[in-house]
Amino acid sequence: MSHAQTHGAVLAFDLGLKRTGVASGELAIGIAHPLTVIQAESTDARLAAVEKLVAEWQPALFVLGLPTRADGSEHEMTRVARNFARRLESRFERPVFLVDERLTSATAESELHARGIHGKKNKSLTDAVAAQLILQGFFDARLTA
Repeated sequence: MSHAQTHGAVLAFDLGLKRTGVASGELAIGIAHPLTVIQAESTDARLAAVEKLVAEWQPALFVLGLPTRADGSEHEMTRVARNFARRLESRFERPVFLVDERLTSATAESELHARGIHGKKNKSLTDAVAAQLILQGFFDARLTA
């Protein structure tokens, strides 16, 4: 399966140590939507929650935000994300595309703030909106490739 696939659902993730934002979209349409937030601190618990989403959405592929420092260098969460990508790919036998996620959480917070969503509600939505921004960036890059 290549980057050139044109149909099928996509699930995207903004990986965090406690919360993982999830977004969904359809390759043919190219529009991402925030879906949910997985509350899980272990990879196994996270993958169990992903398994339920995979059963429901039957995605053709996954997109995962790859966290790096502002200068693009890698850090501990970069390694965690790469490991999670490998686990996703081997467990669900679907390709995982890694997308630069620098600034997505900050952008998500400012978008929610602009819509008047603050406090705890903002916190719970930020991760899903960050995943939406990651997936939308993936879709937009496909259009310009």
